[in-house]
Amino acid sequence: MTRRETAAELFDALGARYEDLFGRVPEQLAALDWIAERLPAGARVLDVGSGTGRPTAEALAGAGHAVTGIDVSAAMVETARTLVPGARFEQADVRTYVPQEAGGFDAVCSFFPLLVMDQPELEAALDRMASWVAPGGYLVLATVPGDIRGLDIEWMGHPVTVSSLSVEQHLRRLAEAGLEVLHHHTSTFVPADPLAGPEEHFFCYATRRPA
Repeated sequence: MTRRETAAELFDALGARYEDLFGRVPEQLAALDWIAERLPAGARVLDVGSGTGRPTAEALAGAGHAVTGIDVSAAMVETARTLVPGARFEQADVRTYVPQEAGGFDAVCSFFPLLVMDQPELEAALDRMASWVAPGGYLVLATVPGDIRGLDIEWMGHPVTVSSLSVEQHLRRLAEAGLEVLHHHTSTFVPADPLAGPEEHFFCYATRRPA
């Protein structure tokens, strides 16, 4: 039986190749434009699954915001620190991360970091990220949707076990966590590598209304 790779092992191995294929997803760039238009000057931003730091941390730190990126991959964190010196990066897991910022974040961005985990962990991670959004702040997330638990696949030449939630499950979970969904949509992205294949992407913009 083939041993499945952890998220840290997967992204340590992929390194900058991941950015080459997924660093310019049009819908993600549009989501960054959307959040940048709404943030106050010097906003506190958490980038969950920050990867190489590009495009999310680079774009938002470049706009003058205080960006913290977290990623399970040590290789990704080292790369991000080099490529985006204007942001702060930590090797950390969203399932156990404890933010140091009192009062939460003005924005939490989560672009595709939750797939290589079990479904209950994914649900708990959504709850945790929602709890870090300050009143008046935003959560912007993207994932590959589907009511999937513990599916063994080969992705980018690596054996991994993935889970996700359907669009409806995501929306319900965020509402239960106290967020108001402002917009959501799905789109198809085709990476320039046959090892990846076409992917359905779910994008969701939500807010925590001021008390």
